[in-house]
This record gives sequence, C-alpha cells and structure tokens, in this order.
Amino acid sequence: MMEIYLDGERIEVPAGTRLGEILPGRDMRCSVAVIRPALGEATAESQEVRFVTSAGDMVVEMADPATVPRLFAPGLAERLRLHWQDRYAAAFGPFESAVRPARTPGRYERGDVILGCGGYDPARSYLIFARMRHTADYGAPADGGVIGRVVAGRGLLDRIAEGDRVIEVERILRRADRSHAVVTRDAALALEDGMQVVSYVEAEVQGFEAGEVDTRAARSVEHFLLSVQGGRFRVGRSSSTHIADAHLVPAKVPAEFSGPRLEGTITVRTAGKSSGAVYIYTQGVSASPAHTVVGRVVHGIELVRFAGDGDLLAIRVEPEQFDLVGFTLAEAEAVAGRRGVTLTADAAGGDRVVVGQTPATTLEVLAAGAVRVATEPADHVISITLDEAAAPRSVTIFREATGLKHHAVGKMPLVFRFEDVTLFKPKIGKGIGIIPENTPTEEVPAFTLAMTNDSRRGAGMVGIRATPNAEFGPTSEPLTGTNVIGKVLDAGNLAGMREGATVYVREVK
Repeated sequence: MMEIYLDGERIEVPAGTRLGEILPGRDMRCSVAVIRPALGEATAESQEVRFVTSAGDMVVEMADPATVPRLFAPGLAERLRLHWQDRYAAAFGPFESAVRPARTPGRYERGDVILGCGGYDPARSYLIFARMRHTADYGAPADGGVIGRVVAGRGLLDRIAEGDRVIEVERILRRADRSHAVVTRDAALALEDGMQVVSYVEAEVQGFEAGEVDTRAARSVEHFLLSVQGGRFRVGRSSSTHIADAHLVPAKVPAEFSGPRLEGTITVRTAGKSSGAVYIYTQGVSASPAHTVVGRVVHGIELVRFAGDGDLLAIRVEPEQFDLVGFTLAEAEAVAGRRGVTLTADAAGGDRVVVGQTPATTLEVLAAGAVRVATEPADHVISITLDEAAAPRSVTIFREATGLKHHAVGKMPLVFRFEDVTLFKPKIGKGIGIIPENTPTEEVPAFTLAMTNDSRRGAGMVGIRATPNAEFGPTSEPLTGTNVIGKVLDAGNLAGMREGATVYVREVK
C-alpha cells in the first residue's frame, strides 16, 4: 500500500494506483498539482509546516523563517494537546517558550496562529488558532504574537474538539522546489508513495466569516464571484508572484478594500488595461491603489503556486454567489429558502422569470437576510443562443450592452417592427468598433440573431427576421454589413411585443 495526501487528507491506496482513480468525477479539463516528497535542502528552506492533528491536517505559513525550526524542537508535538477552546480560538499546549507578554489585547483574524502564554508565564505557552475575527489578550508580545496563518485546512478550526492533539509537525514544499511538482490533467499518471495531490482551490471572500458579513467590499467581491461562476479559474497569465484570470476584462470594478497582497490573497485590478482581471498571489507584494482585495485562499495554495499559463483550475468559494436573475420564480424561492433568505416578489403565481434582484450583491443579500425580485411572465422573455466561437468580439459587445455579461437575463429596447423584421437598439459605448465578423454569404435562416457592423451607418443595431433571406440580413442591411451572433429559440414570444417595449433575453448555453 502507498500513503497519499489528497487535498490535505491522508489516504492509503494500492501500489500502481493512477491519478484518475483517486479523483472520480473530476472535470478532465481541470489541472491538479502532484507533488513528490522533497528531500535535502529543498525541504529545509520551507516556510510552511503541516500540523497533523487527530482531527485532520492544517498547513500554516510561518511569518518568520526563524520560527520554523522552533516547531521541530524535540518533544514539542507531544505537548501540543487541546488545552482550552471557545468560539473565538483553540489553544494547544502548554510548553515553554521565550515569549515576552505585553499584557495588552491584540486584534486577530480567522486563521491567525498566535504564540501566547497563560497567566503571563512563558513556561505555560500555547499555540492559539483563531477561529474568527476578535480582540483578546493571550499573553502575547506587543506585536500581537501572530507567527503564521492557516493557508490550507482552515475548516478544521471549527471541527477541533475536546481530546484532540497534534500528532506531528512536518515541513512541506515551497514554490522554489518546482522540480518536485507537476501540474497535469493526465488521469493515467502513476502515483508514488508520499505524494501530495491538490485537486482544487478553496477561497473565502473579503468580508465573509461565519456569523459575520461586512459589505464594504460587496461590489468588488461580486465581480470575483462572477469571474469564478461555474467553479473554474482560467489561468491566462502566470508569473513569479501571481496567477491571473482576465476573461472578464475590461470591467469597471470599484476600489473598495486596499491591503497587502500576501501569499494567497485574491485581488481584482480596478484600473488600467487589465481592469477586471482577478489575481491570486503566490508571493507577498505591497498594496496597490490599482488593486482591491476580494478574498483569500484557504486551501490549494500549492496548486496556485505551480499552475502555468492556460491551466484551468477547479475553485470553490465561500459563500457561493447569490444571483437569482434568470431563475423561474419557483426556482428562486427554493434557492432563497435553502440559503435562509426571505424572498419577496413583485408578483405571485404563474410562470414567471426573475429579471432583477435587490440588493444586487451577494454580501448585501446575506447581510440583510432578505431579497426582493422583479419578475416577468415567461412568455415575455426570449431565449437565445450566442455563437461565441464564430463571432467572439460581436458576442462580447452584445453581452456587455444587454447585461448578459453579468446575469443570465439581459434586456434591450425594441425600437422598430415592420413586415418580418424586428429591430433592437442596445446601448453600446462610444468608440467601440464592431468589425465585420461572421458575415453570411448564403441565405440567412429565419430567426437568426444578428448585429450591424461598422461598414453601415446603423452599426450596433440588433435584428431578427421571421423569414429566411438571401439578400438582406436580420437588420435589413446587406449581408456584408451583417454580423451573425446567434439565434432565437422561442420566436413565438416575439409576436405580442410592440415598439418601445423592453425585451428581456435569456442566454441558453
């Protein structure tokens, strides 16, 4: 049998086991990190340690390299038993240290690891793991005594119970040891004894902790939740300090929470050509006015460290995005009930679709515990598909103009109807070029969705034609002035709509 660490948990598997066998149901497009046991100097340089406890494993990033050797003092692990706990923290010890208590309270965040002492006596020192944000006097030094923070296995903080103890303290791999790691999608990769496998990244958003919601970063957090909607992080760029996902660039994101970009910190860029890109840091850098902090990694930092350009990473975020737009009213009521949120709708009964919600952001909804939704009859919402592969720029412009970039339902004004043609005029920003793209050369089928390109005066007009036509496109422009972007699935819903109406569109993927 072999011993493997799978996402921080020890498992035993038969010799010859392949990667895919321990990850059933994995999305084969997603990369995982496979790390071989490190030897010699590569291990000795590590600033991260694994606390193997009777309740599970936690990885702690130490703030000072000089602290690491002290954790390997002979017999220390044997003395790290749970001595006391409350809702704020759990303390392991006692043991002797050189701590100099300041007799003043410190301010702590969830995941902080504190060196303090009982009765201000260094001979009765403790390692204290903070469970939530709070202020306390733990007999720590004047700087608060934070010697590290939990970067993986943070959920264990809530499961530690009476009788638990630290079994072992181990050094683990750091970024410099890249020769010992591989990021792969190969399910046939043969595993070796002692390997670590990290299959996903887990993150907590800024302002959200158990029992506490802070909405100061609500809008920038919402952008992050939208970016990782579907549980995927697309690594468009990997550098020595971070990985970045830029698939929503450009986007306007407010600068709401400035802070140092420590390892594991997640930010969104708020200015410049990459505005809207999401960054996860693998090395600490100073704060920047062009970045707003939106969260932190609590599991899977190893996968982030070794990921490269083009990798797709599975990511789980707490809390999940709360966006009801696009759901039927019945579905929205079920989601709200499951998450403990009171829902109020503008109409009851019938087959209705949610087209708007207030508050608009996840954190504001969770803080209020209530949400109001605007709905439309289902036959007033037009279902469409968009051909992003054939017309990527035109589809991007359409999604931005209608709001489909941010929600499952968008809207646009119906400005003109004549014969078999229906025309819409979404609001497209000045200076946005609509280059000829996916222009038809043969007959255009009925109920094709198209946009007029910059070769015609009516650039930006969106149209649908109820009959096929080999001479003019859905916007009544020549085929050379027509960019085909998709098709309408339920054309019958258009029949009762009149000029001046707001038409809601739902993208079906």
